[in-house]
Amino acid sequence: MLVRLRAEMKLPGEAWIQWEINPDGSGSTLVQQAIFYPRGLFGRLYWYVLVPFHGLIFARMARRIADAAEARPVNSL
Repeated sequence: MLVRLRAEMKLPGEAWIQWEINPDGSGSTLVQQAIFYPRGLFGRLYWYVLVPFHGLIFARMARRIADAAEARPVNSL
């Protein structure tokens, strides 16, 4: 399953975040990816300056998504 969301905030480029959930034995694996297509030099500077912060934010986001999924009963869909 793939879920991709486009950022609607004002950015110097186009941005998406996506999650891919793959069955893995008795559970699943969550793959999270941030995609950014910069516009011009400012867009590239923006991305490289914020990469360290994005790493922290996105890691926490993935962990919280995984924790919420694990806490949910299997038949609650």
